[in-house]
Amino acid sequence: MSITQNLTTSISSSSSSFLAPSSFNSRRQNVSLPAKRVGVCKCVATPQEQEVQTAYKTKVSRNANIAKLQAGYLFPEIARRRSAHLLKYPDAKVISLGIGDTTEPIPEVITSAMAKKAHALSTIEGYSGYGAEQGEKPLRSAIASTFYSHLDIEVDDIFVSDGAKCDISRLQMVFGSNVKMAVQDPSYPAYVDSSVIMGQTGPYQKDVEKYGNIEYMRCNPENGFFPDLSAISRPDVIFFCSPNNPTGAAATREQLIQLVQYAQDNGSIIVYDSAYAMYISGDNPRSIYEIPGAKEVAIETSSFSKYAGFTGVRLGWTVVPKQLLYSDGFPVAKDFNRIVCTSFNGSSNISQAGGLACLSPEGLQAMQEVIGFYKENTNIIVDTFESLGFKVYGGKNAPYVWVHFPGRSSWDVFSEILEKTHVVTTPGSGFGPGGEGFVRVSAFGHRENILEACRRFKQLYK
Repeated sequence: MSITQNLTTSISSSSSSFLAPSSFNSRRQNVSLPAKRVGVCKCVATPQEQEVQTAYKTKVSRNANIAKLQAGYLFPEIARRRSAHLLKYPDAKVISLGIGDTTEPIPEVITSAMAKKAHALSTIEGYSGYGAEQGEKPLRSAIASTFYSHLDIEVDDIFVSDGAKCDISRLQMVFGSNVKMAVQDPSYPAYVDSSVIMGQTGPYQKDVEKYGNIEYMRCNPENGFFPDLSAISRPDVIFFCSPNNPTGAAATREQLIQLVQYAQDNGSIIVYDSAYAMYISGDNPRSIYEIPGAKEVAIETSSFSKYAGFTGVRLGWTVVPKQLLYSDGFPVAKDFNRIVCTSFNGSSNISQAGGLACLSPEGLQAMQEVIGFYKENTNIIVDTFESLGFKVYGGKNAPYVWVHFPGRSSWDVFSEILEKTHVVTTPGSGFGPGGEGFVRVSAFGHRENILEACRRFKQLYK
């Protein structure tokens, strides 16, 4: 006897040498504030306390590593709290400066190339199916010549992907469970969470708010947001982001020389996240490969998300040089290639057409204008908090402003700002224990929303 059940479920979910940007260009906005719900978050979270109740259970045990994760992933948790706030204040004009999602339209020189590719797929001559898992050669060549000119990075060292965040998890698959990882503290939470899921860590230690077997490299104003490498034990893999998310700090050449030297001395591998490198306006390195010897110890991952507004288009890349070898002499790139070919069918051919347009002279200029616009937003936010007497970091080389609230809980400050100003920020402790007492304010937003949020900040903290 069989029973047929027709279930219809609707699930909506969605879950970071480079060219320096040109001088800031103001972009006129024809954007007006909606009557309700400005700056919508695109994460949908289910409260963890709501468990699905069923009459039947399988005999499959839950992945014990996933069970070690604490609470929800940071940004869906913020989205959940935002949704609860809107239920409480349904007429509030909420402005979202929390999750680092871009808001300005993709330049037309880029979207026209994607549209042309999309239309070509409707023709016999223009149709294409599966492409190379590593990415189309013209795009890989353009990435090499645009971002790694004179750095001896070859085209086949570059793997095009659907974003740096996705590649972080693929790299963790390469490394496996039998490694020890180090992260900046605070840092982008995907590094730690992917390490936990992979089984690299011990249990979560509530008293210190850390997982066992992870080296948390404290980065704070006192050490210039660069860790004391002499004080850490030898990690196998070091995740390092510059410009940093969330602090906005960009490592100097001297600091990166120290990092590469440390990796060489200890036999470690650096995973260098350069997703915000085009925001650098000074002479700080935009690629780890500007440092001599880095190709023997470093992987670099990056993205078009924050340059061209590709957060929804999804396109990034990872560089794994041939010179990077395991202890037995086997090339890391070969293992990464195997993971890519096993778990990925290559980036969308439409998004890759957009990426190629990004790297044309017109596309690069357009991206620099968008970056300049967001950097003007950071100046407005920084000036606002400094005028209120706060210590403020970041903003100069990244689209994030790191505001210090000494002696206060980050989540308490987040709640205070949301409750009293209807502005969503990000609590610093969500990026690690080193972020306690700080709040991250994103500069991704329409200019009208940035100005309105800053007006509300001044009313709250005047």
